[in-house]
Amino acid sequence: MKTLLVLRHAKSSWKHPETSDHDRPLNKRGKRDAPRMGRLVAARGLRPDVIVSSTAKRARLTADEVARHAGYEGSVHLDRHLYLASPDEIVDVLRDAGGSARRVMVVGHNPGLEDLVARLAGRPETLPTAALAEIRLSIRTWKNLAVSSAGTLAGVWRPRELPDDI
Repeated sequence: MKTLLVLRHAKSSWKHPETSDHDRPLNKRGKRDAPRMGRLVAARGLRPDVIVSSTAKRARLTADEVARHAGYEGSVHLDRHLYLASPDEIVDVLRDAGGSARRVMVVGHNPGLEDLVARLAGRPETLPTAALAEIRLSIRTWKNLAVSSAGTLAGVWRPRELPDDI
């Protein structure tokens, strides 16, 4: 049994239109929500063994803040293939990055993340910025993960639905 935590990056800034999409930072709401999601991860006992993130600035900053506030002690692994990745591309990255981890967190972008959750969980879920989905998978190793793997959606958390004290 493996657990996949799917985290969409927190809200990014459009303040400087000349900034490339890849280099957009977090806005005020994103800077507030990323630590909250990290505290939620810690409070729910979901601290990952591995975190892998898109190289986009907004995803990296989200991953770093979530990791810090969740008490994650490893390094965040960056993978350029996760930038605007399809479900198949995300699965390819997870197969390589998962290793012997029990719980892996992937930080990336829509529509790929929503599509991945829908395929693995068998039902669509809306993932606004900084939303987190927990999927339990009946696989022995990450190498066995496929977009057709049947998983169980154990939870979805969206920042606007969380209590203020998180």
